[in-house]
Formats: sequence, C-alpha cells, structure tokens
Amino acid sequence: MPKILIAECKQEVSTFNPHLSGYEDFGIRRGAELLKYHRTVRNEIGGALSVFDATPGVDLVPTYSAFFISSGGTLENGAWERISTEFLDGIESAPPVDGVYFCMHGAMASELEFDPEGWLLAQTRKILGEDIPIVVSLDLHGILTDRMLEHSDAIVAYHTYPHVDFFQTGQRAARLLLRIMAGAVKPVTAKVAIPALVRGDELITATGLFGHSIRIAQEVENGPLGLSAGMFIGNPFTDVPALQTYSFVVTNNDPALAEREAIRIADGFWANREKMRVQLVILAEMARIAKASTQGTLALVDAADATSSGASGDSNAILRTLIEVGYTGRTLVPIVDEPAVKQAFAAGIGGTIQTTLGGTLDPRRFQPLPITARVRLLADGRFRSESFGEEWVAGPTAVLDAGNVTLVVSSRAVNLYDRSFFFAHGQNPRHFDAVVVKSPHCQHHMFADWCARMVNVDAPGSSSANLPYLGHTRCRRPLFPLDANVTFAPEARLFQRH
Repeated sequence: MPKILIAECKQEVSTFNPHLSGYEDFGIRRGAELLKYHRTVRNEIGGALSVFDATPGVDLVPTYSAFFISSGGTLENGAWERISTEFLDGIESAPPVDGVYFCMHGAMASELEFDPEGWLLAQTRKILGEDIPIVVSLDLHGILTDRMLEHSDAIVAYHTYPHVDFFQTGQRAARLLLRIMAGAVKPVTAKVAIPALVRGDELITATGLFGHSIRIAQEVENGPLGLSAGMFIGNPFTDVPALQTYSFVVTNNDPALAEREAIRIADGFWANREKMRVQLVILAEMARIAKASTQGTLALVDAADATSSGASGDSNAILRTLIEVGYTGRTLVPIVDEPAVKQAFAAGIGGTIQTTLGGTLDPRRFQPLPITARVRLLADGRFRSESFGEEWVAGPTAVLDAGNVTLVVSSRAVNLYDRSFFFAHGQNPRHFDAVVVKSPHCQHHMFADWCARMVNVDAPGSSSANLPYLGHTRCRRPLFPLDANVTFAPEARLFQRH
C-alpha cells in the first residue's frame, strides 16, 4: 500500500511592510487534524485529497500544516525557526513513505532566509533521501528559485488570477505525483527567467493579456508529453534576490520540448509587458470622481494596502482624503487598528469613542486619523472566507459608525480578496455609495460585475502597484519597470532529478 506524506507551509509577505509576521499569524495543524480541516476547504490540499481518496490502496501520512491566517510583513526569524523545525520534525517522525505532496506558496520570506520553500525542500531531501518523489503546488505569485526545482521532482502552479483553481491545482499535483510514483513518467523541467514585474487588470487570466500566456501553458501541459506548465509572475512586494517573472514547463523526459515551450511562453509574456501595467488614479482625482458619482456603488481599489499581498491593512489614506474633501456618500472602509478595537470593546455596543484610526503598524506611511464614532457591533473576528471556505482570524473586531462612514476595524490583518470580512460583520457593500476594496482583484462577481466603477487608486502602501515607489534593494537588476531599457534574451535552464 503506497504511503504519501502531506505537509503545508504557506505564506505571502511584503518585505516593504515594517510590521513583522509572527508564529501567531499561522494556523497550525498536525496529523489527522490536517486532513479533517482540508476536507472542508476547496483549496489545494482539499483537491489533492479528493484524488488520493479516490485512488485504491493509497495510505495518507499527514504531518504538519502552517498556513497564514493573518497576513503581514517579513516573517520574524524566531517564528521561522519554530515553524521550520516543526515542519521538519513532522517529516522526521513520519513512517517511511513512497511519495510526498507539499502545498506551498513561493512568496514567503523571513528576516534571514529569503527562500524558505527551497530551504525546506533541501532539508526534506536530507531526511528522506534522493529517491522519494516530491511534487509541490505553488501560487503563480511565487518566486521560482533554482533550489526549489533542484529538490523537487515536479511543480504545479495556479492557472487563474484571481485565483479560482486552488482545488484543481491540488488535483493536478496529486495526479502527477501518482504517475511519478508508478514509474509512468520521468519529469524534466525547463525554467526561463524574465526580467520583469507586472501588476494590473491585464493579469486577469479570463480577460487580460496574461491569459494568453497561461493558455499556451495549459496547451503544453495537456499535450502528449506535457506534465505541468505555467508562469510565476512573483509577488513584487517580496523583495528577495530571485524576484522576477518565470515561465516553466515540465515534460515527460523530453528536455528539448520543455526548453522550447518554456521559451515560447516567456517570449509571449515579454512582448506584452508594457501593456501589463495598471493605470492608477492619484488621491485628488479619486476624490473628484467620488464627489461626481451619483449612481451605484463606487469601488475604491486600494491595492497598495492589500493584506493578501502582505500589506499592513492600516492605511487610512483614502478615508482621510474623502473626509478632507467633504465627501458625503455612505462609505464602507476596512482597517486594522487594535487600539481602536480595544476602545470600542471598553465602550460597548452603542457607546461613543474618540479615537484615532490607522498608522498603528506602518506609521511611516500613515499618520493616525482622529475620529469620533459610535460602536455598532463587536465580534471575535473568526469567520470563513466567501471564496473557498478558509478560516480567517482577524482578532477582536468592531464595526464603527462615524457620520457617513462605516468602518470594519480588526485587530489583525486578514486576506481581503473577497467580501467575507464585510459579510461576517453585517455589512453588505451593495448598500453603500463607496467601498474601499483592499485587494488588487477579486472574483468579478464580488465587485466589478455590479459596481458603477472600479477606481484603482495610487495610494501609499507596502503593496503599491506603483512599483518604482517601493524601493527594491535585493532583487536582481535591471528589472522592468524599475529600470529603463531592460533587455531580454531568453535562456532555459533544465532540471531533472534522475
């Protein structure tokens, strides 16, 4: 009976966020608890389990899962040491296995280790040896390092943005692992590094130019010798040495095909790079648009404070501007401010507080904004996501009314790539004239389908799409759009374990 080890270590950080992430920002699950939770969630491990459970004779060996339930900046070194030790202890204490499935992200970074996923894979090889096949699923916003490919047999990445194929990605990874274990395929991977970072609407795979590259990759993956293919556009806010864009192709023992198709995908992406830049609206123009808007809900997209990309979540830049210009429309705003939440809990529902909002985690970018508000709702901040059912932990959370503004204030940052944070706290964005959306893109039906307009705001923040503003210091240069006159000569690098 073949035994398959399952483990997870997953986080996406912004190294430009000065607030370090900690151990408490992760949901930790071990053994059978890992399986129980993931069978209730349509994420990668859930998808993999659907395949393994349907395969006669497979014996699962769940070891350890560390999944970020509260996003943020660079992982504090002590927390990384604890998580990595627990991860590897789980592997060392497991019985002998015949294969390994790892669920990872690719844009994790600690204070001292800039390639945590690659390091964990290298250490796993030391424990399990060179012959046990390892397949890794990754976010296409990951950073594909050589070390990750050197110590895994194959990788599988998302094919959609906004991400709607978590479950399917896990299924693809599980099927590929089973084929490798059966000796039916012999993976070889080609990787092409592309000196570019991109953000914006053209990355929406269903409608944008980036979708052309993904469809080529899917065509290759589904071909006679294709095993996996895709792109990593990186997380531009995880400033590490290997940060850039990558195409990759995994074939069944056909290095020439892998190399040729990885270059074809890369060439197509590079040709479109200039068009894959978001058009941003400065705060003053945003305010003008808001005051002129008379019908429908205006979505003010604050991607610069996107907690799902590792930002702090405590930006008050849009709120401050709307107040300064006297905007009177009903406005819904999410923000992280633990001290304000504590004041709200002390006052109780119906109480009035005089407090400040914003700037508690990233005080260099955001100055606290004085505000008087009535406490409408208090909650523990635990809820399931609208998208795939993940459990988020925002900590104690308060809903505050301040004139025409309703604020959902959490103690900790959580992913905001859907509407669940609002819904969980009694707020429907459709009932407002303006809503601040702290995510670069959500699934279309969540906002774009019904909002009168989506306004991409050029606000300050540690996940700003205005990439030159951030100040990268670690990644390789030159790099588009950080530098002028960047050239690209595609070259594929091959990886094969046996």
